[in-house]
Amino acid sequence: MRKIFVALWILGNFALVSAQRDSIYIKATVSEDLKTIQVRQEINFVNKSETPMQDIRLLNWVAAYQNRGTALYEREIEDRNREFHFAKPEELGTLNSLMISIDGKTSEEPKKLNSENLYFSFSEPLLPGERTKIELQYELKLPSASFTGYGVAEDQVLLKYFFLTPDSFQNLYREEKHFRDMEETSSHSIFWTVNLDVPANHYVKSNLQEIAPYYFRGFLKNDPEILISSRNYPKINIGIDGKKTEVHFGYPLTQEEKEELEFYLPRQLAFIQKNTGILPENIFISEKFRKKEDFFGNDDIVLWKFRFPLFTPSENIDLDYFSVISQSIINENLITYKEEDHWLKNGIKTYLELDYLKTHYPEHKLLGMLPEASIFGIKPLKIFHASRLKLIERYGIAYRYMMTENLDQKIGEEFSDLSNFNETVISKFETGSLFNFVAEKMGTEKFHDFLRQYFSENSNRPIDTDDFLKQLAYHSNNSSAFLANLIQKKHRVNFKIKNFRRDDGKLLVKVKKDTADPVPFKLETISKDGQTNTHWFETPPAPSEEYYEVPESDAHKLVINSGHFFPESKFRDNYLYTKGFFSNTKKIRLKILKDIPNPEYNEIYLEPRLKFNAYDNVLFGLNFRNESLFRSKLAYSVTPYYSSGTGKLTGSAGTSYTFLPPESFFRNIILGVNGSYFHYDYHLAYQQYSAFTMFNFAKEPRSAIDRGISFSYNYYFRDLTPEMILENEYQKYNLWNLNYRYVDNSLIHEKSFGTAFQMMEDFQKVSAEAFYRYEFAPHKKISFRLFGGYFLSNDTRNDIFDFGISKVSNYSFSYGLLGQSATSGILSQQFVLADGGFKSLIDTTANQWIGSLNVDSHVWKMFHVYADAGMYKNKGSDPKFIWDSGVKVRIIPDFLEIYLPVYSTLGFEPSFKDYASRIRFTLVMNLGAVVNTFRRGWY
Repeated sequence: MRKIFVALWILGNFALVSAQRDSIYIKATVSEDLKTIQVRQEINFVNKSETPMQDIRLLNWVAAYQNRGTALYEREIEDRNREFHFAKPEELGTLNSLMISIDGKTSEEPKKLNSENLYFSFSEPLLPGERTKIELQYELKLPSASFTGYGVAEDQVLLKYFFLTPDSFQNLYREEKHFRDMEETSSHSIFWTVNLDVPANHYVKSNLQEIAPYYFRGFLKNDPEILISSRNYPKINIGIDGKKTEVHFGYPLTQEEKEELEFYLPRQLAFIQKNTGILPENIFISEKFRKKEDFFGNDDIVLWKFRFPLFTPSENIDLDYFSVISQSIINENLITYKEEDHWLKNGIKTYLELDYLKTHYPEHKLLGMLPEASIFGIKPLKIFHASRLKLIERYGIAYRYMMTENLDQKIGEEFSDLSNFNETVISKFETGSLFNFVAEKMGTEKFHDFLRQYFSENSNRPIDTDDFLKQLAYHSNNSSAFLANLIQKKHRVNFKIKNFRRDDGKLLVKVKKDTADPVPFKLETISKDGQTNTHWFETPPAPSEEYYEVPESDAHKLVINSGHFFPESKFRDNYLYTKGFFSNTKKIRLKILKDIPNPEYNEIYLEPRLKFNAYDNVLFGLNFRNESLFRSKLAYSVTPYYSSGTGKLTGSAGTSYTFLPPESFFRNIILGVNGSYFHYDYHLAYQQYSAFTMFNFAKEPRSAIDRGISFSYNYYFRDLTPEMILENEYQKYNLWNLNYRYVDNSLIHEKSFGTAFQMMEDFQKVSAEAFYRYEFAPHKKISFRLFGGYFLSNDTRNDIFDFGISKVSNYSFSYGLLGQSATSGILSQQFVLADGGFKSLIDTTANQWIGSLNVDSHVWKMFHVYADAGMYKNKGSDPKFIWDSGVKVRIIPDFLEIYLPVYSTLGFEPSFKDYASRIRFTLVMNLGAVVNTFRRGWY
């Protein structure tokens, strides 16, 4: 009976639909193990361009899973996903045995079925409006779902982007398309008919409408998505204004989740329909899509065995599913070319999310319930400004962080070039904030009217984003005219309240704008009792500094674009008091620990510090700085310490200024000075004074490569004992340094290279270091380090400036040694991978040249083996060859490691009586290095 129904449908409705638009019919037979599919396919294709077509391009995106040479592989490595790299052959995906005919004429099979773009020529040019029929028969070998989420999992298969389809954007964009798992649209505006033959006791879910068991059809503006599983996952039926919507889930729901969703989904769908006019009949949410698109930043905080929820379980469900549902509806119902126009869909989705928060969560905090957590009746997080920020402010805060690091990108950047973090912060958060800004300026209802009208008029064709912006500018009375230019550059729009004056019962506020774009702004006057009045002002199409008039002459405070409302480059100059001691200036506030800065104040952050070395013993300090969680261009830091070992005050201080050119060869340029005073031996102190400049080159946002040049001048003064004076030790010296670094922290092949030139009045030397680490199996690596150093001239009085072989001479006090001058005891065994890098205690230095190779390889769990070999030469001596080998135990990789020497130039070291004193260890106490390790792959 089912076959008769299918045949009637094909002869009737399918033929009718085919006459109107592109259509695809697929008969797919899925193997018992779900790993292969036999496909018979018919494509009815219409030339919708204005010029004849010589050929057609079919996207063969299953080929993206074939080996390590594809664009998908490169993106997986950039995202620090090693599954694809170490995949077994049976886990990869391929297209097999393709047969094709065009209008009944057999076409030659492509020579390379492993290409992601297959081209087939027409026997005669296909004229505008003409139709052709393409028949195909092929076999798909499906990849493992562990790579992208699409493909074969344990008891199910998720199909998307695997069937051969015409490239709907072929006539607009001639460059070849490659699958990168970006949820892009490959084929739009197609009427699909999919007839599935699946193993017994399997169920099917899809974003296509199910007409009969295993038979799906419908018109899609996006690609079809089909889940075949041994489990029958739930669905929820919803009625909105007499219309029925089915929401299908590709994963199980608990009873509590289903009950919550039955309450929240109608509210969410009604909200989206009201604002956009879109209400689909069918929604399918796969587990992959849910994980990728759920609400960003509402996860519980877990510390060891303790869990601190930010929101209630019910609120989390509402937040997560509004994010997922809104993104799904926008993706499925608007047609755009994602590579260039990603910001439209993502911006609209984020605007809807922001408007939903303003409607249903207007007073919820950024940190949720976390500030209410108490310890012995005290709520410690209440002291932080972050605890008072609203949830709706998260969008501007996230953008501001990336901007202060100069790691943001322009909104119009191609999507494949956006870093993972900027996919969220720029494409979504910044764009959505700008749409929200325009909506409030023109009126939210008017903005919603525009969205409903525009989406209705462009529902069945790709949206021209230039036209969208022009129409928005027209409907907003040019309030949004600045968007077209802003989207195409890294914007640094900033408003600043310079001052105010009272005139004839009114307040004249002088506002500076630093951009040529005619961006409007919102000025609020706040009285002492909290009453707020809002005024909007237009600005000229040029940088300006003008007075704007408001009637509230008795206002207590003035605010521009409050609450991170507009994604500005700075917020600190958006506030000004009009009365009291701090009139026309800012109040000063001391804060304990780092925080999200409060732009109303000039804040000084106080942070307790604790350090240790063998001579000062425990150092108790208090750091004073103006830098919060966000970088400041002008930064200072002062840290006095009390040395418990000497009973004296020590410490350090410094200041720097950072230039952050938005579109430049350099990411930042830093100029600074600093000084420090600590002890390097018992009762012996040193002073260091430095001036430096650093040029950090612009970083490709998805790249793991970082490059920079630095130059510094350092002056040192050391206390000396009478014996050291007699031995003519250096008491004061000047060091000039010029360094270049290249670091590539790629996942599989990690590389770095650095060169250095150093000089003072008694020597000049150059050195170079190259490092390579290769992951040869999952989480198993081997590394190679090459070091070479050469004295151009050397007239020094002792060996303090020599190249180290197994120990470094820390004359620049830059290695963080716990025992700077230790010659015995546990602190003398601290190891720093620098200079020669030998782990065995070879008690000499090199005052002419040195070359060394350090090798380290994983063996089992935390155990590694290492080997070092090299040559060095001292003046007046022949070159000497040395080597060592042993076992390394990585307790905390790259931060706490122990070296157990075995064989070396010295002999079989475990047989030595003093073997315990030959064991070395590394200890890196650098929180910044830990943070940088964890943020790899994000930006």
